[in-house]
Amino acid sequence: MNQFMGNPTKKLPMIERDGWLLPVEKELTARHESYLRALREIEKSAGSIVDYANGYRYFGWQRDEALEGWWFREWLPGAQDVYLLGDFNGWQRTSLRLDRNPEGVWSIFLPDAMYAERLTHGSLYKIHVHGDNGWHDRIPAYATRVVQDEKTKNFTAQFWNPVPFDWQGDRPIAARSEELLIYEAHVGMAQEREGVGSYAEFTEKILPRIREEGYDTVQLMGIAEHPYYGSFGYHVSNFFAPSSRFGTPEALKTLVRTAHELGLAVVMDLVHAHYVKNLNEGINELDGTDHLYSLPGTAGEQPYWDSKTFDYGKEQVRHFLLSNVKYWLDEFHFDGYRFDGVTSMIYHHHGHTDFSRREQYFDAGVNEHALTYLTLANTLVHDFRPRAVTIAEEVSGMPGIAVPTADGGVGFDYRLGMAIPDFWIRQLKEVPDEKWDIHAIWHVLTDRLPGIKTVAYAESHDQALVGDQTLAFRLMGKEMYEHMDRASQSPVIDRGMALHKMIRLVTISAGGDAYLNFMGNEFGHPEWIDFPREGNGWSYAYARRQWSLADNGLLRYAQLGEFDRAMIALVKKYGILRDGYPYNLQMDTQNQTMAFSHGDLLFVFNWHPSASIPNYEVRVRVPGRYRPILSTDERRFGGTERTDMRGQHFSYPVQGDELPRIRIYNTSRTATVFLREE
Repeated sequence: MNQFMGNPTKKLPMIERDGWLLPVEKELTARHESYLRALREIEKSAGSIVDYANGYRYFGWQRDEALEGWWFREWLPGAQDVYLLGDFNGWQRTSLRLDRNPEGVWSIFLPDAMYAERLTHGSLYKIHVHGDNGWHDRIPAYATRVVQDEKTKNFTAQFWNPVPFDWQGDRPIAARSEELLIYEAHVGMAQEREGVGSYAEFTEKILPRIREEGYDTVQLMGIAEHPYYGSFGYHVSNFFAPSSRFGTPEALKTLVRTAHELGLAVVMDLVHAHYVKNLNEGINELDGTDHLYSLPGTAGEQPYWDSKTFDYGKEQVRHFLLSNVKYWLDEFHFDGYRFDGVTSMIYHHHGHTDFSRREQYFDAGVNEHALTYLTLANTLVHDFRPRAVTIAEEVSGMPGIAVPTADGGVGFDYRLGMAIPDFWIRQLKEVPDEKWDIHAIWHVLTDRLPGIKTVAYAESHDQALVGDQTLAFRLMGKEMYEHMDRASQSPVIDRGMALHKMIRLVTISAGGDAYLNFMGNEFGHPEWIDFPREGNGWSYAYARRQWSLADNGLLRYAQLGEFDRAMIALVKKYGILRDGYPYNLQMDTQNQTMAFSHGDLLFVFNWHPSASIPNYEVRVRVPGRYRPILSTDERRFGGTERTDMRGQHFSYPVQGDELPRIRIYNTSRTATVFLREE
């Protein structure tokens, strides 16, 4: 029994560390005990949560060697009749009826003697379900392969029984580490040609690029099957089927194995916050009722996303989702998850409030069942793959989200620092940079609780979509189309490139314990993301990445890309992300200059658009000789190199100040990193 069960005098460690939580100790303890009860029930029934989450080994198609044939099972408690149909029986809708057990599981056995030559690898099938909503041909919830007909555009399940994939020698990467440099990517739009990219293309062309740029983790979006490509993969229809528009499951497994060979961890963007409404493709009303995987009525809807939500309090739904968590780790060797839409999951109002009071994290608006599910999911991940990582996309600041379950938390390893990109967008939209408040910059970047690991990022895919703009485009706009060649002169481009580099460097060095970049943003990709749709004539022109811009040495994109590589190399070499909070040394409002340190590194950011100050005094933590090792103004990065990169700056004491100082040429719109040497 957990030490907190039945011991009301024992405080949860997360409460002992944070006095702000003392007034809500009762609520937090009750939440933790709810999780412990659920875990205890699971362990009582299955022995462990790892053994419990095996739905994908029971439902769907399962081989029975003893009986020499195949079982097919599906949980449909509200159905009145269920039939199996496919090309193996001439698509006869009512010839193969399934039997129902008391728990609402329907099953049928197809013996080899009758079906060995008809039910073969690649066979197409569906289930024919009679329920309260009528008769419908549906795709089973546990389908592991779903394909789309090129002519009709209809999706159909596919019996997938290939030669077992050879995982021999595969060594998953320890994503759960003290350093995480994430390259967020989308397989379909990772290619330069206009069209849908494949797992194979990503493996061949993009993985080596990610490794060369210095990132250590690939975060893949849109993996689980989704009927509408333009949903970015967030309207999932088939939770156990990797999207066939990118290739076969074996091609995805090859991608993961190749990434591991390159030393890259692969994290999957997992969408358990909601699912697509579609009846033809998804799990909505699969048994004929509106409350199979959801609560009935409007309580089962996500009105802001036009989708359906899960009923996390229903045991069978919890089993489905936990089985899905284990499935991708087990079958595809993913190294962890970025859980999408956590804020929507944990509140009945889906996060649409201002969170101005502590009580809002503990009132009737909180979905306690979702919190229990997420805590169980984190327990499962870490029990099954101890080195796997979990990241929460959670914007409200729910207490305990990124606190270990043993301490009373939900158990995520990291949370996304979503306030940071929002801040940068507001700055660029609303405040001229000559009026930027360096104290506001510092506050946003460092406003996080000790021990709560945060993924910092200046922008992600959210800022790159049509309807928003990337930082590069906000900074440089249409000038990017005419003046990104190195020979061109443009004050707009000069300003934009300078701030683009500074924003990224200050974010990675002060904003958190990990860092994320969306593919192409590192070199200032000029175009937004617009998936093919009726409004753009179903064009793929903007659903791709133009890598050739970064590879062309005559263009300034290459300079931004080179800076990103140098920045990532610096972060890795000196363990900046592992160092924790930066040490604030100086905040000079008049000259818009901030200085802070990480270990032996001194960071100086001059945000002023024009003030370059000779013999500028900067405080340092430790006496010594300071040498510049990286500057956003270096020529190789598209700057003018006003700072002498061969210079040396010796510290000296100052009366009345316990910290020594150095003198530098503090150039405008420049960030410089100095290394202290003995």
